Formats: sequence, structure tokens, C-alpha cells
Amino acid sequence: MLSIKRVPTVVSNYQKDEGGEAPDGGCGRNCLKSCCIQGARLPLYALKRVDKVGEKELPLLGCKEHCPVAFLDSLILGEWEERMQRGLFRYDVTACETKVIPGEYGFIAQLNEGRHLKKRPTEFRVDKVLQPFDENKFNFTKVGQEEVLFQLEASEDGEAQFSPNAPIDVENSPSFVAINVSPIEYGHVLLIPRIFECLPQRIDHESFLLALKMAVEAGNPYFRLGYNSLGAFATINHLHFQAYYLAMPFPIEKAPTKKITKLSDGVKVSKLLNYPVRGLVFEGGQTLESLANAVSEACICLQHNNVPYNVLISDCGRQIFLLPQCYAEKQALGEVSAELLETQVNPAVWEISGHMVLKRKKDYDEASEANAWRLLAEVSLSEERYEEVTALVFQAIASVDLSVKPQCAEEVDSVSSSTQPAMVAGSQQCLVLQ
Repeated sequence: MLSIKRVPTVVSNYQKDEGGEAPDGGCGRNCLKSCCIQGARLPLYALKRVDKVGEKELPLLGCKEHCPVAFLDSLILGEWEERMQRGLFRYDVTACETKVIPGEYGFIAQLNEGRHLKKRPTEFRVDKVLQPFDENKFNFTKVGQEEVLFQLEASEDGEAQFSPNAPIDVENSPSFVAINVSPIEYGHVLLIPRIFECLPQRIDHESFLLALKMAVEAGNPYFRLGYNSLGAFATINHLHFQAYYLAMPFPIEKAPTKKITKLSDGVKVSKLLNYPVRGLVFEGGQTLESLANAVSEACICLQHNNVPYNVLISDCGRQIFLLPQCYAEKQALGEVSAELLETQVNPAVWEISGHMVLKRKKDYDEASEANAWRLLAEVSLSEERYEEVTALVFQAIASVDLSVKPQCAEEVDSVSSSTQPAMVAGSQQCLVLQ
């Protein structure tokens, strides 16, 4: 068994050390378990239906300057700011120093000393991407109801709806959006699909489609969703995505790509070029489900083949990065230098995307593009292993799409331009139910 020791990130004020457990019966914490959930009510947002990727219901690439602020976007920020005013976060993330590191890619460095707790390191198994859910360990049913922003579901009639005080239908296991009490950036939240099913940390078609719909409906190019598998620095084995706002491009979004193939349903699959971490990029598709299904099949393939990975949902859901990695495995095998280990940087989806969350002022002051590149190069699979893994991925996709024929495209497509859209105040229609 391969394992590493690291200080776990505290995402809830009710999170205990491993092995800690609430007493039986009423816990008195207003949590989401059966002892407290009966009769509870929370806001509910119902997502509108978006079918066609290319039509104007879906934000256009870059979400240009006339794109209004969506109701869901305003809801996330409004509820998050209300929790900040109530003092539910462990520190003020807006006070964290942030800078763009000089260089071609513009890696972003943040000094976040508040994330590093004086807690004992916990042992995490890193050689098994699929692990069973363990009720005895911390999971999101143990968070306080005040940490939940709202419930999230698909609208029954296809139109966006919001109810500020809706009952919780435990039997149908709603999805929740909750705060991360150790935020990396402004508006840092957790999306927890079908929370009461207590799903382990593994992507399935339904959960990934929900995450993609959330990115689409938020309609803000600065709002990205990320996913970390077990073995790729997820520390809680209860299915969840993370998301936050950062009003600047991630370096990975500016990296060039090269087309590999186009699926029968219009999804284009490319590979990253000139970036320290090797990965695939998924875009387009005739429907939102087409794009979600292609990425889900790839993720499920990696899970079944025990390959740790990270996912970034970018550009209002129009671009998805799939990034297999091996840093934790190298760390467990003693193959990572002491210099890198001393930084205590855990290269999960945000770090791999170019947002370097640093815990020591020394590392922040000395941050450079060369240092960021050196760390991320250790994250990436070797060229040989990457080719083996991508072959498995395309084999899995081909099993549901017989048109998959990798192409040798000569042209290199730019993923994104350096001109980023501005956020403009406005509103989109949403039926509010009293």
C-alpha cells in the first residue's frame, strides 16, 4: 500500500480529526444527518434546461462584455458574502496576498498561511483511486446547515426557478452547494451531488453533467469548477466538486492545444502543448450531454484503471481539461525532492491550472515561473505513460462512439486569447417562488 502524510484541508467547521465521531442521537449541531434534518428548509435553485452547445442559451466562448450577470451567479456570491459576514470562514481570504508571477504563462501565486493548520498530519492512501465510502470518516452530511448555501436540481419545466425556503426532500437526495470554510479564493464553494446517497469520490455521468450545468448557468468566465480524484489530492471520500472566482486567466487556459480527434456528436478532443502537465482538452458537442458524456467516459476509464486525475471546467462550461497525474505516487515512493516537499504545496486541480497556493512567505517571495514549472513537471505523467493512458481513454470513448479516429492535425489551435471579458452588471430572468 502506498500512502503519504499531509495535513488535511478543513472544509467545514464541524470537521474533526480522523476517527472523530458525533455522539449518537441528537447531535445539537444542526447538521444534515437524520438527527437534525427532519423539517429543515433551505433555499432551492432549479437549473434551466440548456440543450444546444452552440446556441445562445449557452454562453458564447469568452462570454463577451454584453453577457448579463446570471441569477445563479448572483445567488452564489450573495449567499457566500452573507456567510462571510456571519464569520463562518476560518480566515479572510480577501486579505491573502496574490500576485502574477512574471513570465510567459503568468502563473498566479497566493500566500495563504491560514490554510496551514497546526494539526497532526493524516495518512492518506494514494494508490487506490476507487475506495468505498466510510461513514465513520468525515463526510458532508456532518456539515452544519448554516454552511449550505442552497439546494440545486434540474427544473421540472425547463425554466430556472428559485425558492428561498424549500423543504429538503431527503428521499430524492438533493444536491447541495456549500461553503468551503478554508477558501482559496472569493466565492469558494463545494458542489455535493446527491448528498444523502453518500457517494464516494468518483465521477459518474449524472454528477458530471450537474457540475457542467452549474458552470453554464453561472455564466461567468471567472467562475471555474474543479475536481480532484483520490490519489490526486482529494482528502474527503464523499463525492464533491469545488468552485471559485478568479478574475484573471489561468495559465492552463492560455496554453496552446493540438486537435486529436472529433467525435460523431461534435465533441473535439485536443492535447495540451507547451505546458508542464500533459492533459486532454474537451470542447464543443451537439448537446451539453454530448460534452458531459465524453468527459465522464474518460474519467470513468481513468478510475477503473486506477489513474489519479484532476478536472477543470472552464469558460462557462465550454472547455474541460482532463489531467492525469502522479505526484502523490512519486511522493509516497520517495521520488520527490526534499526542496519541493518542504513547500507543502499539494498540486491539486487549482495548482495544476496555474494558481499556486503557497503556505510559506519564503516561497511566495521567491515565486518564479521556473519554480512553478519545476513543481508541475513532477505532477505530469511521463510521455510514455501519458500515451498509454490516453490510449485507454480513447478506447473507452470509442466503445460508445464508433467514429473515434485520432487525427494528425498539423494546425495548433489557441485555447484562449489574452483578452479577457469584463463582468457587467445585469440580470437574467428567473422565476422566484415564494
